[in-house]
Amino acid sequence: MIDEKSLDEVAEFHGHVCPGLAMGMQAARIALREIGPHSKDEEVVAVVETDMCGVDAIQVLTGCTFGKGNLIHHDYGKNAYTFYRRSDGKAIRIAGRPNAWARDPEHHALFAKVRAGEATEAEEERFRELHAAQSYRVLERSPDDLFTVTPVDGEPPRRARIHASLPCSACGENTMETRIRRFNGADYCQPCYEGAITTD
Repeated sequence: MIDEKSLDEVAEFHGHVCPGLAMGMQAARIALREIGPHSKDEEVVAVVETDMCGVDAIQVLTGCTFGKGNLIHHDYGKNAYTFYRRSDGKAIRIAGRPNAWARDPEHHALFAKVRAGEATEAEEERFRELHAAQSYRVLERSPDDLFTVTPVDGEPPRRARIHASLPCSACGENTMETRIRRFNGADYCQPCYEGAITTD
């Protein structure tokens, strides 16, 4: 079980406790056990295959963050996380087990009503109760019941680099040089590039 202090820190960062956040906390437990303690700078790198709630738990508990460049997002829509330790090359992939946990029918039905904006005040309150209960059930399980852990071969992603910025020819905003797009001899940020090629 995650200790209350860690749970409070993760919930404060994310804004609430939910089953997805709980799953991320359990994945982080495995990463900390297998790869090591809180990441300083870029010693540990996480490659996440989702942008769901659990990624917030990964950031808080492992120290891998977008800002430091040691959290990399691959938009695969999978509850899966690969962690690399640079010092010795150890790497693992943590992937959610199919049907590791499931909402009860009442929770599932209320979730749909809340999302559609059709729930009554009483139904919303009941949903919050069930949502919290499901979150704690996830946290009470062994993380190994929820995820598979597989060794990974290969080099970790390269270290984050600091790039120069160039002004966009259209909007004038500075843009990282690696994200600049060239069109008709001019430098564009991605949104302005898309606008330029559709109006050309």
